[in-house]
Amino acid sequence: MDRLQDRVIFVTGAGRGIGRAIALRLASEGARVAVTDLDAATASATAQEINDAGATAVGLTVDIASKDSVVAGVAAAEEALGPIDVLVNNAGWDKVQPFLETTEETWDKIIAINFVGPLNCFKTVLPGMVERGQGTVVSVSSDAGRNGSSGEAVYSGAKAAVIGLSKTLAREMARHNININVVCPGPTETQLLDDVTDGRPNLREAFTRAVPFRRLGQPEDIANAVAFMASSDANYITGQTLSVSGGLTMM
Repeated sequence: MDRLQDRVIFVTGAGRGIGRAIALRLASEGARVAVTDLDAATASATAQEINDAGATAVGLTVDIASKDSVVAGVAAAEEALGPIDVLVNNAGWDKVQPFLETTEETWDKIIAINFVGPLNCFKTVLPGMVERGQGTVVSVSSDAGRNGSSGEAVYSGAKAAVIGLSKTLAREMARHNININVVCPGPTETQLLDDVTDGRPNLREAFTRAVPFRRLGQPEDIANAVAFMASSDANYITGQTLSVSGGLTMM
């Protein structure tokens, strides 16, 4: 299946976890992928995995919290692969703790990565899409941004902001033939979940029991939804938020 043949896709936070799965899935459908991550080693490793499989990718070090870094990353991606057809805002970070125990330093980091990062990417990539009269953006938010999540107050707020931002830009960009949608994972088997549940096996069991399908999500589950939203199959869909959570969130 080559729904994304030769489309140039810029994926943030693609060195591991959900981002890596997204990059691999998009490449498997024929896309040329800019694999970006703050961790240069993981970005290079994911890109190499794609190239070894016979697809095309370039690994780039990008700090999405820095506008200058995003601008440089987009320029490097377009020089290597061509104009960006699809932006996938995936990179994220969290530190789970009760709100009253959080610090402003933690707030700043969570907001910088989870909200300012997508702002920087939208601002850098959208002008080219507008000029070409087409484009697609898929932002990975979280069900925490739809329902809230204990211990993730600031993260939930930032992820909710991504949803609101994406819906507003979907309205503004529709006249330019640009569609913008959001995918919201529920509890998913990633390093972040491992960090959150380290030493707390009962918490992982509680997450699993809460999901109607009685299993945690896999990165590939999220990648499947992103691949659909990035493809021409979703050309008439914009401003939508899709939960990929095994039924944990139904709305």
